Amino acid sequence: MNDDNKFPTRKNNRLVNYDYSNPGAYFLTICTSNRHNFFWNGELDPQKLSWISIGNKCIRPKGLPLSKAGEIVFDELEQWHSIYEPVTIRSFVIMPDHIHLIVAVLPKTNEHPHAGPTVDRMVKQFKGSVTKRLGYSIWQRSFFDRVIRNPDDYDDCTKYIINNPIRYSYSRETGEK
Repeated sequence: MNDDNKFPTRKNNRLVNYDYSNPGAYFLTICTSNRHNFFWNGELDPQKLSWISIGNKCIRPKGLPLSKAGEIVFDELEQWHSIYEPVTIRSFVIMPDHIHLIVAVLPKTNEHPHAGPTVDRMVKQFKGSVTKRLGYSIWQRSFFDRVIRNPDDYDDCTKYIINNPIRYSYSRETGEK
């Protein structure tokens, strides 16, 4: 095969030699194929957007204009902990064409001595569950992750999640990027 027929080489966005089942927090972004709007059915009304606190530094959005696909994604995110007991989703937001979330892998306990699942495995299962419920795939290949390294980084990721819908709505109104 000559060089003209080669597919572009994807950059590996994972940390080399890092165990993604280690206890810790991870900021994830999962996008739809071709960044198509599958998750919202209409424009965001900032007056209806609010955040529900469900624990220490754990929030959930309320008032997003979710489509049927967006509601399925919301439901699957809410079920994440029941599938992976040593894992919780601390915060998330469903945007028109992507999702941001903070996933915490908790330390092993006597009740759960097995290692936690890898971030890659959790995302693949999540995408598969949504795909099965919809009857077709909507996902871009892979996802973006960042290991959250300290409390300030965690707070920055949480603020990004909280501000993302308003920033998106504002940029749509003003045409700014």
